[in-house]
Amino acid sequence: MNHRRNFIKTSALIAGGAMISPFALPKAFATGDDAIKIALIGCGGRGTGAVFQAFETGYNIKLVAMADAFRDRLEGSYKPIFDKYGKEKVEVSEEKKFVGFDAYKDAIKEADVVILAAPPGFRPDHFQEAIRQNKQVFMEKPVATDAVGIRKVLDAAKEASEKKLNVVVGFQRRYQDSYVETIKRIHDGAIGDIVSGQVYWNDAGVWVKQREAGMTEMEYQMRNWYYFNWLCGDHIVEQHVHNLDVVNWIKGAYPIKAEGTGGRFIRNGKEHGEIFDHHSVTYTYEDGTVILGECRHFPGAHNRVDETFQGTNGRAYLNAGNKGQLWDRNGNVLYNHDGKGNKNPYQKEHDMLFKAIVDGEFKYQDAEHAAKSTMTAILGRNATYSGKVVQWDEALQSEISLMPARLDWNSNPQVLPDDAGYYPIALPGKTKVI
Repeated sequence: MNHRRNFIKTSALIAGGAMISPFALPKAFATGDDAIKIALIGCGGRGTGAVFQAFETGYNIKLVAMADAFRDRLEGSYKPIFDKYGKEKVEVSEEKKFVGFDAYKDAIKEADVVILAAPPGFRPDHFQEAIRQNKQVFMEKPVATDAVGIRKVLDAAKEASEKKLNVVVGFQRRYQDSYVETIKRIHDGAIGDIVSGQVYWNDAGVWVKQREAGMTEMEYQMRNWYYFNWLCGDHIVEQHVHNLDVVNWIKGAYPIKAEGTGGRFIRNGKEHGEIFDHHSVTYTYEDGTVILGECRHFPGAHNRVDETFQGTNGRAYLNAGNKGQLWDRNGNVLYNHDGKGNKNPYQKEHDMLFKAIVDGEFKYQDAEHAAKSTMTAILGRNATYSGKVVQWDEALQSEISLMPARLDWNSNPQVLPDDAGYYPIALPGKTKVI
C-alpha cells in the first residue's frame, strides 16, 4: 500500500453518504521514506525563493516539475536550485520542464504540493486548476488583477475548503511574530476599537525590462509584466496589498467603499506601460472606520512602508522590520515587540504549511481572505483610475476582464501602444472601471 499517496490524495472519499477527510493517515511523511513532491509554476525570483524555503523546512521534499511561459526563465530558476540542493532534492528531468501558457496544467499533475508564483493575472486559472487536481497550495499574492479573477479565486477557495486542501498565501505578515503578537493584543482590546488608520508603501519602484528587437507585443508585456494591469494590477495591487491586508486582518472586515486620487508624475516613460506611479485612497468600513492607503514609486523621495492605527483607547504602529508597538491614550507603552530571534516570515509560512501536510492536518484556508484583500486593492485602483466613489459590492460584480481574449505569442493584449510607443493611461472622470 502506498501510504504517501493515500495520505496526500485530496479527492474527497464518500462513504455511506459522509465525506471522509483525505488526511486519514497522519504522519505519513514523517518517516522520511517517501517524499512530498512539489511543482513550481512561475520561475521568477519569488518562485525560486519559495522552492528554497520549501526545502529549508527540513522535510523530505523533492522538486519534480517546473513550468513557465519562457524557457530561459525556467532554466534561470532551475540552475540555482539544482546548484544548491543537487539531485537528492531536484528531480526535474527535461520532460518535466514544461514551457508555454498551458504548461502549468502538466506540471501540476506531477506534484502533491504546488507553488504558484507566475505574474498575478494568471493566478486565478492556476489556482483553480491546482484545486481541481486536488493539490495542496502555496501561492503568492496578489491572487488576481480584476474582479472576474477574484470571483474565480473565491469559488476555488470554497472548493479547497470542501476538499480539505491546505492553502497558504504569501501575505507573510500574517506569519510574522511581530504582527501576530501585536494584532492579537489589538483584537483583545488593548487600544479599544480601531477607528482610523494610515498605511503606506512608498518607495522608489521596481525593475524595468526594455523592449528588444523581434519581440511580439505579447512577449514584451509578459517580460515587462509589472507595468501592465492584466498581469500586475498596478503597484497598488501588487505591493500595497500587503498593507491593506493588515488593515482587513485587524478590522476583521473589508471596506464598503473607496475614493481617491492618483496618476503618473515621475515614472511615466514608455517602459512604464499603463500603471500609475502614485495612489492615495480613502477606504470606509461599515462601522465608520476610515483608513488612508498611500503608495507611490518616486525615486529619491522618502521611503515609508508601515501601518499605523488609532483606537478609542490608544494607538498602534507596525512594520515588517519586526516592529509592533502599542500605546495608551496618554502615550504610555503597552507593548513593544521584541523581535530578537524571530524567524523570517517568508520561511515560517512554508514551515507551517508543510508541517500541516506532514502531520495530516487541514489548518490553512488563506485563499478567501487573500482574495478579499486583493479586491480591496483593486477597489482602490478603481477609485483612483475613475475619480469616482466606488462601492465594494458593485466593484466585486464587475464583468470587466483585463485578460487577453487568447493567450498565444502572436495574439495581442487589450492595451496596445500608440505609434510613438506610449500606452493609454486611465483618465479620472472618464475611465470606466466597472
